[in-house]
Amino acid sequence: MSKKELIFVSLAIISVGIASRLLPHPWNTTPVTAIAIFSSAYLGFRYSFAIFLAIMFVTDIFLGFYQWQIMLAVYGSFATAALIGLFLRKKKTVGLILVSALSSSVLFFLITNWAVWQFGTMYEHSLTGLFQSYFMALPFFRNSLLGDIFYTSLLFGVFEVSRSFVVNRFELLSAGDKKYNHTSY
Repeated sequence: MSKKELIFVSLAIISVGIASRLLPHPWNTTPVTAIAIFSSAYLGFRYSFAIFLAIMFVTDIFLGFYQWQIMLAVYGSFATAALIGLFLRKKKTVGLILVSALSSSVLFFLITNWAVWQFGTMYEHSLTGLFQSYFMALPFFRNSLLGDIFYTSLLFGVFEVSRSFVVNRFELLSAGDKKYNHTSY
């Protein structure tokens, strides 16, 4: 991928991510985790980190910032998803992609709800409070899990189908050029 294409793809992904967070959507069903996994798998960790950081920071300007320790846990959870995406760089199978989405969702749930319990005021700072924090977040986890699996599958699927189409189209055009470039009289 050329530098121009890399920048174009990055800006397109950032635009989709920002729109998905700002437009109405079911709770915890944005493609940010999927974007972190996808962009890390195809563009590398540095681009992935910059992409999800841009999405989150820009949208948090409009949606509102919150306690920095909890924000750090949320942003760190997306960085973890990007690290998981690195495992897909060499081999992108349906099973590995689904495991990446699933594990990223579970880690996001565990990390962010621990942070809400640890740094927030909603739950008492005891083992009971921690379990209550996780229990109360289960409906959000269901949404994020379904959203992460859907968006990760969508991003990887659309990209691979598009790439396959472009490659096949290029091969057909190249074969046609070779066919018509040979003249025999």
